[in-house]
Amino acid sequence: MTLYSKIIGTGSCLPPKRVTNHALAMQLAEKGIETSDEWIVSRSGISARHYAEPDVQSSDLAVEASRHALEMAKLAPNDIDLIIVATSTPDHFGGFPSTACVVQRKLGITNECAAFDVQAVCSGFVYAVAVADSLIKSGAHKNVLIIGAEVFSRILNFEDRTTCVLFGDGAGAMVLTAANEPGILATKLHSDGRYADILCIPGNASAGVVAGSAFLYMDGPAVFKLAVSVLEKVANEALKIADMSASQIDWLIPHQANIRIMQSTAKKLGLPMENMVVTVDQHGNTSAASIPLALDTAVRDGRIKAGQTVMMEGVGGGFTWGAVLARM
Repeated sequence: MTLYSKIIGTGSCLPPKRVTNHALAMQLAEKGIETSDEWIVSRSGISARHYAEPDVQSSDLAVEASRHALEMAKLAPNDIDLIIVATSTPDHFGGFPSTACVVQRKLGITNECAAFDVQAVCSGFVYAVAVADSLIKSGAHKNVLIIGAEVFSRILNFEDRTTCVLFGDGAGAMVLTAANEPGILATKLHSDGRYADILCIPGNASAGVVAGSAFLYMDGPAVFKLAVSVLEKVANEALKIADMSASQIDWLIPHQANIRIMQSTAKKLGLPMENMVVTVDQHGNTSAASIPLALDTAVRDGRIKAGQTVMMEGVGGGFTWGAVLARM
């Protein structure tokens, strides 16, 4: 019998603290940094973002999103036999113990299932889905909890208006299960380390302290140019694997980073803008959490229905990019 993987649950979590462009502009003005709602919206499409409180970690957001996904999937925590967390802001310095193991503990999972983190920045969730899909198809795992969770507000330089206005915190989750019919139709992943420097945190640990900068750095124009180029290509690669055309996509869910990149991708694929799920305006760029947040929003408000085809794709530091084509 051929095994496939199918999405049976989604969930999300945004911290209660919502920061509008106006509020952020007021905060930055106190530091002598000029920006405005109009400036931010015109360049990114972002109107607000959410920030976690200082005592809230990526795992806390991940756990809440996971509980919603498990509830939709009608599964108990101990029904999960693999946890994959995509994050660039893990709970612990150095990334261990993994945030996935922390989530396992906080969810009360006692079945000794495997748990690990994936680091592909904003492409992390797509990478995690591709890995989970392969492991389910191999028969190694049956019910996989996949999470994208970030507290990017911790790594933002609030004296750099070109980056600090773009990012926010949040988590999204998905449950993939073994099925007799295709759910994940195709995946395709890429990376190119030659572009590692255009989106990165340039610092590193030395003698117990950070050597260099611990803040996110982004060459905005370079990232924009590369993102627009690779997102169309990887979407078409996934479609080719599935022997499908762009016209068969019901919903496009790109990484929620910049509305102009998203609109350009939809246009190149020949998709109407109303067939693209947009949540970047409400939560900004939440890195690995952005795609599952958008997916859960559209599932729960009824836009995405059973049987429809969804293209999820992202780009991130590394430079990484990838796509997942799924039938709901």
